[in-house]
Amino acid sequence: MAALIWLIVGILLVVAEVLSGDFVLVMLGAAALAAAGVSALGAADLVSVLVFAASSVGLIVGARPFVKKRLQLGSGIKMHHEALLGAKAVAVSRVDEHGGQVKIGGDTWSARTLDGSVVEEGEAVTVVEISGATAVVIAAV
Repeated sequence: MAALIWLIVGILLVVAEVLSGDFVLVMLGAAALAAAGVSALGAADLVSVLVFAASSVGLIVGARPFVKKRLQLGSGIKMHHEALLGAKAVAVSRVDEHGGQVKIGGDTWSARTLDGSVVEEGEAVTVVEISGATAVVIAAV
């Protein structure tokens, strides 16, 4: 029975990791699965708790920093707003320091200029920052 409880806890922690993305819950989930394995082999409850504790500490201190660093480095592909930095865009309306709109890769974004300059409709710009849902742009050179 204890092995089943450890197994359920382990699976739930791994699934919950999908929502958090911080690599703590997956480490705890793996430790719970290790405890489930030990418990399934007939170890006493105290032994499975000790295996869970030791595995948790070992994985969080030892494996988590390596995994997190490795996944942050990733394949060099920029994600989310980072992928837009440096992108070329076209003004679809007049853009100044207060607002306007640009088209970036087929999507229309609210925009403002970084330096207070004015970009007229149809002119090319470069995205230098994403501030909330607003692209901060400069005139393309």
